[in-house]
Amino acid sequence: MNTSGDNYPVWHPFTQMKTAPKPITMVKGQGAYLWDENHHQYIDFISSWWVNLHGHAHPHIAAKIAEQAKELEHVIFAGFNHPKAIELAHKILKYLPFLTKVFFSDNGSTSVEVALKMALQFFYNQNIKRNKIIAFQNAYHGDTFGAMAIGERNEFTSPFRDLLFEVQFISTPDETNKHQVIENFKKLISANNVAAFIYEPIVQGTAGMNIYDEKILDELIYIARQNNVICIADEVFTGFGRTGKMFASDFMINKPDIICLSKGLTGGFMPLGLTVCSQKIYEVFYNDNKLKALYHGHSYTGNPIACAAACASLELFEIENTLDKIKQISVHHANFINKIKQLPGVANARNKGTIMAIDIKTNEKKSYFHTLRDELYDYFITRKLLLRPLGNTVYMVPPYCITRQDLQKGYDAIENFLQEHQF
Repeated sequence: MNTSGDNYPVWHPFTQMKTAPKPITMVKGQGAYLWDENHHQYIDFISSWWVNLHGHAHPHIAAKIAEQAKELEHVIFAGFNHPKAIELAHKILKYLPFLTKVFFSDNGSTSVEVALKMALQFFYNQNIKRNKIIAFQNAYHGDTFGAMAIGERNEFTSPFRDLLFEVQFISTPDETNKHQVIENFKKLISANNVAAFIYEPIVQGTAGMNIYDEKILDELIYIARQNNVICIADEVFTGFGRTGKMFASDFMINKPDIICLSKGLTGGFMPLGLTVCSQKIYEVFYNDNKLKALYHGHSYTGNPIACAAACASLELFEIENTLDKIKQISVHHANFINKIKQLPGVANARNKGTIMAIDIKTNEKKSYFHTLRDELYDYFITRKLLLRPLGNTVYMVPPYCITRQDLQKGYDAIENFLQEHQF
C-alpha cells in the first residue's frame, strides 16, 4: 500500500516511502513476541533493531521507569546531577575497570560523535597537531556527519560525500590479509598525523554481520597504543552480551581508550548513549582553562528515566543469569550453523555469541541493496517472523529471553527457504 499521501504523516527510516508496503502497526510486546493491530503474533528475531535484551515490556524495567517518572522526569545535566546517573556510571565502570569517566548523550551516533571530539581535542588541548582518523572499510558508526565520515562511503552517504572529512580506511582483517593490514596500519600511523583508530570490535553489524579475527584486532590496538593513537571501540551493537561476553572488548588483551555504548544499554526501553573514557583522556580536559573543556551536550543528556531503565537492565544480568542465557543461544546458533553451512545455497554461515548470519549464494554481489532482500523479508514476515535481512544476508540477534522452540522456528524457516529455492 502506498504511504506517500497526505493522510499518512510518518516518514520512516531507511525507507523509500513511495514504493514501500504499508508499515505493520504493532500495539503490544511481551518477551520475544510482538502483536500487531490485527492480533497477529510475531517472533522478534532482531531485538527490534538490536536494542532489546531481556524481552519486550519486561516488568522489572517497566516498574523502575514508572518509579523514576514519579520522582524526577528530567533535569538539565549541566551544573546538575541526579542519583540514577551516578548509579549507572558506577554500574558501567564495574564492567569496564580500565576506564574511569562516563559522558552521557542520546544514542549510538552521538556517543560516537562525542568519542571523535574527545580524541581530536585530546591532542588539540596539548597543542599537538593530530587530526587524522583510521577506520575499517565496510564500517558503520551512525548517521550524523562525523559518524558518516568514519563509515563506509557508499550509497547511503553519497549525497554528502563532498562534505565528509578525510579518513584513512584499512581492510577488515582476516587470515588471508592480516600481514598486509598490519603493515598498512603501521605505515598510515607513521606517515600521517593520526589521532584515533575507531573500530566495531569483532563484528561489523550493518556491513552484513561481518565477523573478523579478534587476535588481529588485538595486535592493531597494541600498535596504536604504542604510537599514542587513541583507540575507540564502537560497542553500540556489540555491547551487553551480543558477542558472548559482556563487551566484545573483553575478548582482547589490549583495551580501548574510549568505548561507545547505546542500543542494548537500556534493555530496549529508552534512547540513551554513553561514551566511556580513560583517565588519560579525561585529565587533558581537566584544566583551569575553561576553553579546554569538552563543549558538547544535548537537551536530554543524562535523562533520569533512561538512566533508570539502563540501571534496571544491568540488574537483570544478575537477577536472571543473563550471561547463561547468552551461552545457550550461542550453542543453538552454532549447532544450526554446523547443520546448514554445507547446503548449496549457503555462501557463508557464521556465528558469534547471540549473533548468527548466513549469506545466501547468488550471482549478484553482496550488498545492502541486493535484489533478494525484499523476497527474503516478505518470506519471513508472512510467516510472522521478524527477520530483517541485510541484502542477501539473513541474520538473527534475538532477545536473550527467546526459547529454544522459538529459535527453532526461525532456523526451520531459513532452511525451508533454502530448500524451496534450490540455489
